[in-house]
Amino acid sequence: MKISKWAVTKPISVLMLIAMILLLGAVSLVRLPMDLLPKMNIPIAVINTQYIGAGPYEIENLVTKPIEEAVAIVHNVKNIHSTSMENTSMVTIEFNQGTDMDLATLEIREKIDLVKNYLPEDVIQPIVLKVDPNALPIMIFSVMGDHLEKLQEVVEYRIKPRLERLEGVASIGISGGRRKVVDIKIDPLRLAMQGITQQQLVALLRGENINLPGGEIIEGAKTLTVRTVAEFQSIEEIKALPIPLPTGTTVKLEDLAEIDFKEEEVKQISKINGTPSIRVTIQKQPTFNTIQVTNNVYREIEELQDELTNIDIATVMDQSQFIRRSISNVGKTAAFGGLLAVCILYLFMKSLKNTLVIGLSIPISIIATFTLMYFSGVTLNLLSLGGFALGVGMLVDNGIVVLENIYRFREEGYSAKEAAINGAQEVSMAVAASTFTTLAVFLPIVFVEGMTGEIFKELALTVTFSLLASLGVSLTLVPMLASKTIKPNDTSSNRVFDRIEEGFNKINTFYKNLLEWSLVHRSMVLALSVFIFLFSMLSILWVGAEYFPEFDEGTFMIHATLPDGSSLKESEAIAMRVEKILQDYEDIEIIFTSIGGGDNYFGNHSGRTNRISIDVRLKPLKERGEETLYIMDKIRGDLNQIAGANITISNVSLVGMGFGGDAVEIEIKGDDIETLRNLSKDFIEKTKRVEGTREVVSNFTEGRPQLELYINRDIALPYGLQAIQIASTVRNLIHGATATRFRVNGREYDIVIRGENYLREGVGNFLQTPVQIVTGEIFPLEHFVEDRVSQGPNAIRRSNQVRSITVKAAIIDRDLNSVVKDIERELEVYPLPAGYSYQFKGQKEALEEAYSSLVLAVVLAILLVYMILATQFQSLLHPFTIMLSVPLAFSGGALGLLVRGIPLSVPAIIGAIVLSGIVVNNGIVLIDYINILRENKKEQKEAILIAGTTRLRPIMMTTLTTVLGLLPLALGASEGSEVQMPLATTVIGGLLLSTPLTLIVLPVVYAMLDDLRSGSQ
Repeated sequence: MKISKWAVTKPISVLMLIAMILLLGAVSLVRLPMDLLPKMNIPIAVINTQYIGAGPYEIENLVTKPIEEAVAIVHNVKNIHSTSMENTSMVTIEFNQGTDMDLATLEIREKIDLVKNYLPEDVIQPIVLKVDPNALPIMIFSVMGDHLEKLQEVVEYRIKPRLERLEGVASIGISGGRRKVVDIKIDPLRLAMQGITQQQLVALLRGENINLPGGEIIEGAKTLTVRTVAEFQSIEEIKALPIPLPTGTTVKLEDLAEIDFKEEEVKQISKINGTPSIRVTIQKQPTFNTIQVTNNVYREIEELQDELTNIDIATVMDQSQFIRRSISNVGKTAAFGGLLAVCILYLFMKSLKNTLVIGLSIPISIIATFTLMYFSGVTLNLLSLGGFALGVGMLVDNGIVVLENIYRFREEGYSAKEAAINGAQEVSMAVAASTFTTLAVFLPIVFVEGMTGEIFKELALTVTFSLLASLGVSLTLVPMLASKTIKPNDTSSNRVFDRIEEGFNKINTFYKNLLEWSLVHRSMVLALSVFIFLFSMLSILWVGAEYFPEFDEGTFMIHATLPDGSSLKESEAIAMRVEKILQDYEDIEIIFTSIGGGDNYFGNHSGRTNRISIDVRLKPLKERGEETLYIMDKIRGDLNQIAGANITISNVSLVGMGFGGDAVEIEIKGDDIETLRNLSKDFIEKTKRVEGTREVVSNFTEGRPQLELYINRDIALPYGLQAIQIASTVRNLIHGATATRFRVNGREYDIVIRGENYLREGVGNFLQTPVQIVTGEIFPLEHFVEDRVSQGPNAIRRSNQVRSITVKAAIIDRDLNSVVKDIERELEVYPLPAGYSYQFKGQKEALEEAYSSLVLAVVLAILLVYMILATQFQSLLHPFTIMLSVPLAFSGGALGLLVRGIPLSVPAIIGAIVLSGIVVNNGIVLIDYINILRENKKEQKEAILIAGTTRLRPIMMTTLTTVLGLLPLALGASEGSEVQMPLATTVIGGLLLSTPLTLIVLPVVYAMLDDLRSGSQ
């Protein structure tokens, strides 16, 4: 290639080019956004529909079913799931990966428009939303102070507006505080005696509390704007409001009702480490980076903390903290791996100048890669950094080959410039072919479907960019520097180097003797290789399999549910007992308690006083002694001693969401809810028997006991009463009606009119609620209704238009595949009723989908490598010989997982794909040199022995640099290493086994095939 000649003859141009690359790379690095994982397109849409007043069964039949049938014919629909609850229908549509969600949501809206007229008249227009992982909270922090009511005002009017103005912040949520209301308590009997109703009182308050513009009038030469000002200015004014009565007289409002300006009834409590607080949740805009937004928020919080000296703000959850630590750790391990690779180079080359010439290719290639990443939209995340760590050992391979050849020419008497030009040009095609062979294995990742393909495309791009940059550096910078620095016999000599050389000579002699023996005992060598391969493949059954390693983010959540109807005070007592247990664990940093929230998915619609959720954040991994799962398991045992509540504990991975759902999910389908419920109970018991399962529960939840009022129209209608009048009377007296708002000092407070407390104290009192008819007469509520107490499901769930209940479980100390197999053995003899079925969903389903795609990718990678080798060697036989190193590498990868006790997972298979491109390079170097020697009339055995002993040093060097470059990642001792550890272990195991086997088995196979070819001729 002419490029090497240009580089040697134009050194200033090369230096300026490198300087430009470094400058652009540095700027790109500063501008590159950081995230834990690549941006993922989750092809899921949700249709939310409300039908106020309807129960789960009515919602299912009247709303959910028609919507499901309409959207089932939308293109690319994979699964449809729905949940029908009181007042709400939620239909979740999962599409095939790669679906354009903008077009999909548009088509969904079109299908809904077709059935809209068939839905009940009172149904609120269905809302179609795309599921966006960026909509999850990126930060939750707690605000503490002396008085919660004052604190609420500070958060609402000082903190929230300041944070909402920040660039990248989408919304701020507040919960757990205290709000003041103007509480007006009425006795309906008392009102009825005065001839006035609650509805009239509400209308009167709204009509009096008003400011309205009145137009303009002309006063001389001036135009005056007319404005009527009648809003309430004080509580005393509200109390003194004159209320006209039907008799023609007026009374003050305080004579008809009790009026108080006070804190509203507490419905939710938030605490941090036992201290009452207000919870603030921050969501970011989808296009902004998590790190950038959290940096802005922290700067603003620091300023607020300085201004508001009487409050404390503590971070409960911050996605960016784990992202920062993980990326920092992976970056450090990659740098450490690169340093180890350079040390190996120095030990082999025994020359500091030569080592620096090649070692420079690592930082320059990486910095150049930053520029390519920036312009291709790749973010700085665990996978892209993993690509750097994977490539850091391979970045020096091209430089080693080029420099060694230049050094050989220099020793033959060429001048420095001639040696640099000729040496680089001679191996340029081989170096390029070797690089493209490695890169070819990443092409099939494009065909990997689902989340797996989206995640690992960025790793493939990073490795591709870094190796292409390394190729450019090795053909330009290395020859240029070599022409200035390399001299014949320019190596150091000391006791350490002498010992290393002595040891290498012994290895070389041993290898030569072993190779001679192997060429004589060919059948034994092949049989041993086949045995190792079969044994390694069987070892996969022992290590088991999982979809994706679980992130250890140091967070988990405890959910507690008391019996329905439990008060907030009873729930708080249970929460305090849980908090006391948690406080005994030194590894726990923050305990954030929320009492009175909703369930996991529909908290906005169903807040309950009997629910408790506790977010727990642990210290960073390096500051605690155990992993999150084992700490959770200990706490789980301690929580079992608390009676009176159903308590569960679950791992929370906000950054890892989307990786297949729960570890174990068994979806049971059928028509009858009660039958499904009974089946789910049996499935729970059988799943609990399997070793390694924890938190085995179903998603079936009992509804709250409810008092149902059936209106007797035969009695109500003659009195002029409609159902809506009775229902609104009951709702307004019990729940309360917000009449208007009271403004004071620029802040607004609700004015709520509700019945006195005695109406809610028992069913008997409630049924005595007075109902006024058009004639003014009063009758108790029980005169018009029949009451029944009932209880049904809180939600009816359906999967692909069939009712379903899902049993879920977490896993500890076992792999997913073995647990699922044990559960299947428990269930295979279970007698299912006719029409009912079950299947494994969640990570098991994701595992099967990913593995089927990855197996195709492995096959394609092997075929592509073979085709490139056939093109390079212009032979179909020699590439076949070289490709035998691939199954040997797979054997090493499998044994590496076995030794480390790591289950086979998606990252491990990606490692196997990478292996198939790396290991053939050693075979290329070896077989190519044997062919050269044979062309020079060497005998078969002599050529094999000379080639093996000559190429042993560069093969060992390139293998060790790659292995040591990956070693820090394979150890997996830092946060965020869960993804890279299986990948690095697979590659290291494959290289360590395949390299010695390649040096023995490939020459043996070459000899056998050469003999066959000679015999056929």
